[in-house]
Amino acid sequence: MDKKRLSEFLRARRALVRPEDHGMPAGTRRTPGLRREEVAVLAGVSTDYYVRLEQGRERNPSPQVLKALAAALLLEDEEAAYLRAIVDPPQRGLPPAAREYAGPQLVSLLDTWADTPALVYGRYLDLLAVNSLGEALFSWLGNETSLITAMFLNPAAQDFYRDWAVVAQGCVAALRAANPDPDDQRLRELVGELSVRDPDFARMWARHEVRAKTASAKRFRHPLVGDLTLDFETFSVNSAPGQHLVAYRAEPGSAAAESLALLGSLAVTELHAAQGTQAANGAHDAYDAHDAHDAHDEGKFLHDLA
Repeated sequence: MDKKRLSEFLRARRALVRPEDHGMPAGTRRTPGLRREEVAVLAGVSTDYYVRLEQGRERNPSPQVLKALAAALLLEDEEAAYLRAIVDPPQRGLPPAAREYAGPQLVSLLDTWADTPALVYGRYLDLLAVNSLGEALFSWLGNETSLITAMFLNPAAQDFYRDWAVVAQGCVAALRAANPDPDDQRLRELVGELSVRDPDFARMWARHEVRAKTASAKRFRHPLVGDLTLDFETFSVNSAPGQHLVAYRAEPGSAAAESLALLGSLAVTELHAAQGTQAANGAHDAYDAHDAHDAHDEGKFLHDLA
């Protein structure tokens, strides 16, 4: 059991629970959240035991105690599972995770959704695949493939997401949910870099929220079509554990639906323009090659005459 992690998790989660959530008067408090003795009462353990647990002086709490603590701290199922993983961690010494990629069938599926922005991300929130409309929607990403890095280090993210703080906290919670092993080298490097480079990430990571992305709505501000609100649904990719597919949709007949249709038209126009440029460049290259070939033949002919 990682006593330091358990201590950090319990303190962070205790600070997020309001006394009113358990029907207790808030009163005057120097720090936010529940007091240690209140958690102990709610969990049915002694205050001394809980204090020792939170301070890392108690080992191996029972499954019954963990279940009671999860209820006292109002943990969701994923958060309760994360708490259990701290006490009974996954097997260590596993080889590093292989480089993730989206399978060809999954990529083909995305491409059939011409009117639906969709993308696939991996366990470290790397962008693994995106269809044309998704690429147009998230054009601010540019060549960046790490969604979590772009969220905190690309200034365009705060312009694009009208509720940036909420979305960013959700990304941090999803990153923790997908990677319960704190000794994962890639996770440690990623968290270490972002914690040093962005104080918002460090603060959000310290909250110890654990939540996989599921379904909700997001408000965007797109540079081409303006403000739009889209519902989204997140699906686990069963053939590739740790990967998730996200699909966005607008309410039919809404202004967002019109904006999304306009964005799709602009994306198609841009694609055709790019294909035309590519074809023109190809023809130009072929013409140059033909001229070079003719010049070579002419030179050879003159040489033979000499």
